Amino acid sequence: MKRVLLLALLLGLVPVASQATVGVIASCKSISVNPSVKKGTVLACLDNKSKVTLQALRGPVLVNVFGSWCAPCQQEIPKFVALYATKKIAIIGVDVEERNAAAGAAFVLKKGITWPILFDATGITKADFGPGVPVTWFLNAQGHVVYEQIGLISSQAQLNAEVTKYLGIKL
Repeated sequence: MKRVLLLALLLGLVPVASQATVGVIASCKSISVNPSVKKGTVLACLDNKSKVTLQALRGPVLVNVFGSWCAPCQQEIPKFVALYATKKIAIIGVDVEERNAAAGAAFVLKKGITWPILFDATGITKADFGPGVPVTWFLNAQGHVVYEQIGLISSQAQLNAEVTKYLGIKL
């Protein structure tokens, strides 16, 4: 079956839209940080090639904290996929409370996530984000949290309106 699908993709027989659902384990090199910030919560990138200090993040950017096991997180991911496709806002994921990095990577690939994902293997980010998911932080250019959405983002309209209201980005 996989060979048939691969052949169909190569021949262009499967519509491009169906291909868009495949995620990638993105590099964290695109994450904007203040290099002078040396202290804080350090997380490995899911690509296993770099680490990022949360307190060094700069925006505008959405930081979406999720777990593959979280039903509301699964519901809101397609909204972030659509938002990221606009190329108007950066997104960083923080995968928490996973069994292991492989489970997080499988979720990323399955859900069509193509933005950088940080991996919290030990639960260290509970001190930063709190104990529940989903949580989405809206960070301005200076890296200050200008809004924190606790819980499910229930619609694309809600997410787009919050990006415009809190980060000034027209969608």
